[in-house]
Amino acid sequence: MFEKSFITDCEGPLTLNDNAYELSANFIDKGGELFKILSLYDDYLVDIVKKDGYKAGNTLKLILPFFVAENLTNDDLIDFSKNNIYAVNDSKFLLEYLKEAMNTYIVSTSYGQYIEAVCDYMDVAFENAFYTNVDVDCLELNSEEIQKISEFKELILNNPQDYELFDDIFFNQISKMGIYENIKGIDVVGGQGKKLAIDEIIERDNIDVNGILYIGDSITDVEPLAFAFENNGVSISFNGNEYPLKVAQIAIVSPSAVTTAVIANIYAKYDKNKVLKFIKDYNVSNDLEKLFEDYSIDENIRDKFFKVFTSEYPLIQIISDENYEDILKVSKEMRNNIRGQEIGGLG
Repeated sequence: MFEKSFITDCEGPLTLNDNAYELSANFIDKGGELFKILSLYDDYLVDIVKKDGYKAGNTLKLILPFFVAENLTNDDLIDFSKNNIYAVNDSKFLLEYLKEAMNTYIVSTSYGQYIEAVCDYMDVAFENAFYTNVDVDCLELNSEEIQKISEFKELILNNPQDYELFDDIFFNQISKMGIYENIKGIDVVGGQGKKLAIDEIIERDNIDVNGILYIGDSITDVEPLAFAFENNGVSISFNGNEYPLKVAQIAIVSPSAVTTAVIANIYAKYDKNKVLKFIKDYNVSNDLEKLFEDYSIDENIRDKFFKVFTSEYPLIQIISDENYEDILKVSKEMRNNIRGQEIGGLG
């Protein structure tokens, strides 16, 4: 057991997937478009309405009746997830290093079927993962309800910005179906759910509240990033959109997780102040190889970094009001470039 804990979102910092979107696109006719519309609605409920009791990432609950209408099973989710994992470059390298450096956890909004597949792929203990636990096999619709869900899908696709219509569909009509009680009880690990996972990790590891590094990339990471920052931990937006960049202290824009390994290595050996000093020096240095030696960066990380980046080095900056817009621009560009426009554009 280490004195510090590395806590990472999965989709973004470790993988290029948006598993729920990909499941929707694969198993539902026009499902990718449907999921994107519901994702924007999810952002609206969290960011604009601030709906009481509603968590960022609840798109994973909103989409479930449409999965059930297509007769999806747990085996479908498991098989698809196992066969469709796309890792961020060098994320396995990062996680291998962390085994000897910090307590390491994955805290993800994603379905457990996908996270278990990723843990197997990345050789990470599944017991150190937090995720949205969904048993699709326990969700049922009768034939009349299946027809209604099909009608709702067409209404949503044809009226993509009619959020009053969506309110009626999800919180009035579907709420009267038998499936609703089971869906209502699903605890989505997003937003506040991720922050609660951090609370559990701190207690489990018996570490100080400031002994955490949290890294994320989307709206579901706002609460844990803010918590880490406010409690003097390390908070990092990795190729993030506007949501994490508004609350994190540090921005990484990189096609490779080896950049994360550099920061993790410094934090594991020293403390947050050393991380911030390194970032300041990194941005003015004319000799990064010497800088890495001065900070005693692990030799394997150093070699990997300079093998991946031979000339143009990744962005690592402390976020401020002055550089926020510039970072947001390049961060979104990287996000869309490596994850694709469809997934990169999701909240």
